[in-house]
Amino acid sequence: MPDLDDQRQALRRRYVFTLAAQPPLPFKAAEEYAEQALLWSSEVPDNVLIQRDLAYGPATAHRYDVFAPPGARSAPVLIFLHGGGWTNGYKEFVSFMAENVTRMGMVLIAPTYRLAPEHRLPSAIDDCRRLLAHLALHAADFGGDAGNIYLSGHSAGGHLATMVTLQTVAAAAAGIPTAMIRACLPISGIMDIHHPAPVPDSLDDRVYTMLLDRPEDDALMSPMAWAGGNRIPFVLSYGEQDSDRVILSNRRLARVLEAQPGPSKIIMRPLQSHFDTHLTLRDPQDPWYAELQRLVRNNEP
Repeated sequence: MPDLDDQRQALRRRYVFTLAAQPPLPFKAAEEYAEQALLWSSEVPDNVLIQRDLAYGPATAHRYDVFAPPGARSAPVLIFLHGGGWTNGYKEFVSFMAENVTRMGMVLIAPTYRLAPEHRLPSAIDDCRRLLAHLALHAADFGGDAGNIYLSGHSAGGHLATMVTLQTVAAAAAGIPTAMIRACLPISGIMDIHHPAPVPDSLDDRVYTMLLDRPEDDALMSPMAWAGGNRIPFVLSYGEQDSDRVILSNRRLARVLEAQPGPSKIIMRPLQSHFDTHLTLRDPQDPWYAELQRLVRNNEP
């Protein structure tokens, strides 16, 4: 496999996306993840039908890419929300999954959303609901079934996917049909963003300085606060080497979901870091795809 320098050179030759400038990522592992995801995402194969930069709302960030198998008709749809700590990230982080998802007979939707600190929560959550309401009307335009949606995302995207799924009253008010979301599969999301004493300038501190309008909103913007009564199937997953916050909050949410009517399970990915849990989805044999296929089969007529 070529080393990272060779991959960077290849990226400069082949990369076709136009990406808006964003603030520097907070640490080196995040930079390496972004480079790798973008490199792989520049190589979507010819047998995948692609539509890029479709609009689901008025803002510049209200855009999504579609990846569909040829001849798709009433196909189940996977919406995968990118990560980036709610302050960074591109929908182009997701494209490398397109071949594997479309091989399953599914349509892949890769959206972006407004970012903090310019747009603090709940802006990104509202955007995700706007996307779903849009797809309720337009999924058939590219061969998808608007009534057969699977919602996922990595890191901040996992948090957003979970919030949209669990906040059912807000979803209905936004025009999202009750049975539209068939299952949620968040990856390495922080399910409780509350921290009693964040260290200044730490990632936890960024939640309070860049993401929330008021410190006490940390509960309101946490999936843990909305799990009661859930009926939608969940598959939570995190890496063995994920952050303590991610691991603990996923385990706690899993315990709460177990007590609700909807089926749920939690998966620990052995030896995987926070970024591995997404990058390993380049492998079509990754067990996460088997979980997705299981959920789709359970919803087949």
